[in-house]
Parts: sequence; structure tokens; C-alpha cells
Amino acid sequence: MPAFSHARLLALAATLLAAGCTVGPDYRTAPEVAANAIGTGKFPHAPAVADASAPRAADWWHALGDTQLDALIADALKQSPDIDAARARVRQARAGLNSNKANLLPKVGLDAAMLRTRSPDLSALSGEGSSGGGRGPMSLYIAGFDASWEIDLFGGTRRSIEAASAEADAASAQLADAHVQLAAEVAQAYVTLREQQASLAHLQASEKLEADMLDLTEQRRARGVASQLEVERLLTQLDNTRAQMSPVQAGIAESLDQIAWLTGRAPGALDAMLSTPQPLPAVPETVAVGDPAALLKARPDIRAAERRLASSTAQIGVRKADWFPKLSLLGSLGFSAMDPGHLARKDNGTWLTLPRLQWNILDFGRVAAGVDSAEGGRDEAEANYRGTVLKALRDADVALSRYGHQREHVVVLRRVEASAERASTLQQQRYRAGTASMLEWLDVERTRVVAQQDRISGDANLLKDFVSLQKALGLGWQMGS
Repeated sequence: MPAFSHARLLALAATLLAAGCTVGPDYRTAPEVAANAIGTGKFPHAPAVADASAPRAADWWHALGDTQLDALIADALKQSPDIDAARARVRQARAGLNSNKANLLPKVGLDAAMLRTRSPDLSALSGEGSSGGGRGPMSLYIAGFDASWEIDLFGGTRRSIEAASAEADAASAQLADAHVQLAAEVAQAYVTLREQQASLAHLQASEKLEADMLDLTEQRRARGVASQLEVERLLTQLDNTRAQMSPVQAGIAESLDQIAWLTGRAPGALDAMLSTPQPLPAVPETVAVGDPAALLKARPDIRAAERRLASSTAQIGVRKADWFPKLSLLGSLGFSAMDPGHLARKDNGTWLTLPRLQWNILDFGRVAAGVDSAEGGRDEAEANYRGTVLKALRDADVALSRYGHQREHVVVLRRVEASAERASTLQQQRYRAGTASMLEWLDVERTRVVAQQDRISGDANLLKDFVSLQKALGLGWQMGS
């Protein structure tokens, strides 16, 4: 009988496990980055319309009041292959965590077999007379249990669990970041589509006006009160307007396919729903942006970088545990009998218990190299975290500055457009009355066309800057991601 009974072996293992230490550095928290900038409680270039109250993490697009955009983003978050891929990575990471947790528990296996054999006739092989042949077929039934347990004396397995847990958290944060990116991309593509449709409608209205003016000028030329030069100038203007339509129409088709792709649909699937022009959504009067400290908590990419830093720190302990001995307990219990009904008899059983100590003393620097590599990975993850935080602060401040200045720019563009509209109306009346030349009217009309197109682009750019601001603030991820 072995020196230790099963109970004593288990008690010894539990004692060693309780007394075991966990090697490697303990992860406390991420390093402090840009403390002075964060401590101010505000973004340096935030405009007056920025509200310091904390923004909602999800559904910022509802502030634009466009139900069609709301539906498209909801579809994208449900159907996008990118989101499905991010969800799959979360499942893989969580499965890896469960696998590492299982390494703390014993491994138990069961095997069973039946052996059937027949011995040869030895007298026939020696040339002697028959003695009745060999023995008939025999059957042997075997069943057994095997168990092994590597005791985590120095915390290598626990550090692996710690690393896997952090990786699972990072995968969840990356899923949230995929939500942020996708919602912003859909909104940007939608605004681009509405801008293109508005530009096309503007060009079509200009085309009609210019065609009417061409007809009027040709009538005046026929009466001798207008020159062929005036007709040619109007023809040039009309053809130029028509030439601008084709690129805009091509852009509309591209935007429709882009939105379809982002929402997990085939090209052309959304043409019927989105081909009818709709006005651009209006941005809200104020926008909640919070403060730099809230930004660090809101942006999923920062959370993912922090979790990867925690994981790489735990990996150092995994590698350092290889410097120390490993203790395993092996056990086997088996039964064999000629009759399956006799397998459970006590005298047909065999058992084995084996404590095993393994220590690679001469590893020629392999463990040291592994530890050095893990420490390098930790340093890289820390640098990446600092870079992610600084980039997030930069993105948010730049987005706030651009949004604020674009609002001011749009106000000026609308004043310019209103003035150009009035000037065009007055000059058109003078032209029809014969007190102004066609060239004078065309100059004013070109100014009006450019002013209206600039205003359309300005409104669209303001919306895009609003979307970019939400993305820079890390908003748009769904709870439970």
C-alpha cells in the first residue's frame, strides 16, 4: 500500500495549494496619462454650445430627429457582419477564459475495452498428433478511470485565468467600439446621401431656370434685341450645369450601396427606400460632451487598451511560474474480468496513485527569455494605452473645435445665400425689363448658385462634424455589448 491514502493525498494537495504563492507583478490600475489636461475638467477648445453634462452612451442619433436614420443604424447594429465578427471574438475570448479556469480542476478520463482472442494449436505446430486443437476464443473486459491534477503552487494557472479574463473584457470593449464606429459610419453615409440628393435637386432647379432663360433669350434674339453671344453664353451655362449632374448621380448610387453594405444588405437593396430625397436632419442647439475624465470611461477603445495592459501584466506571472517546480497528482483505477458481470469484484481491480514533482532546473535561459518577452509585451501595452488616451483627448478636442467653428461658418453661409437670392431676383427682374444685360444677370445667378451649393455643403459638413464629435466622445455603444 502506498505511504499516503487518497484522503491524505487530497489533504496534502489542498494544503500546498493554500500555501502556494502567486508570482509576478499584481496589476493595480492603468498609469496616469495627461493628468493636468484631465484635471481641468474641460476640453480646451470646446465651443459655447458644448454642454458639460454627461452624454448618453447610446442612441445619440435620436437627437437628429430622423426616423429613417434611426432605423438604418438599428439595422446595421443587428445585421452588420463586422458586429457579428466582433461578437464571435467575444465568445472565443470567454471560451478561452473558461478553458483556463478548467485547468485548476482535475482531469478525469474513462476508458473501456473488450479483448477477444484464440490461442493456436501448439501440438499441430510441432508435428505431433492432434490433441483436440487450441483453446477456444476467450474474451477479456477492461474498464478504468484515470485522473490527473496539476496543483497551481506558484500561481501560473491563476495568472493565466487573470490574463484570459482581461482579454475577454477587452473583446467586449472592442465589440462596443465596433458599435461606435458602425453607427458613425452609417450616419456619415446617410448625411452624404442626403447632401448629394439636395445638390442634385438644386442643379435640376438651376437647369430648369437656365433653360427658361435660354428660351427667352432666343426669342429676344429673334426679335433683334439680344445677340447670339448672349445665347451662346446661356448655352454654355446650361451645359455646364448639366455636366455637374452625372458625378452627383454616380455619387448617389455609391452612397446607396455603401449604406446597404453597412446594414448587411446587398447592393440596390435600399434604393427604393432611400431614393426619394429628404431634407438634411437638423443638429441640436446644444450637445452634451461631459469632460475629459468622463471621456476616459466612455471610449471603448480606452477600456480595451487598459484591459490588454492588465492581460499582458498577468502574462509576466505566467512566464515566471516556469522557474518553479510543478507538482502533479496522478491516479488510476481499473478492473478486468473474463465476464463483464464480474468487473465490479474487488479482487479484479487495480489502482495506482503517483505524486509527481517536475522541475526544469537547466533550461538554458528559456524561462528568462520568456519573462523578458512578457515584460516587453507589458511595456508595449502600456505605451499603447498612453497613446490611446492621448489620441482620444486629441480627437475629442479637435472634433469640438471643428463643430463649433462649422456652426459659425453655417450662419455666415446662410446669410450669404439669402443675400445672393435677393440679388438674383432683383437682377432677373431688371433683365426681363431690359434694364440689365444677360451677362450681368448671369454673373449674379452664378453667385446665387454657388452660395446655395455652399450652404448645402455647409449644412452637411456641420452634420458630419456632429457625427464625428459623437464618435470622438466614444458614444454609440449598446449596453450589454
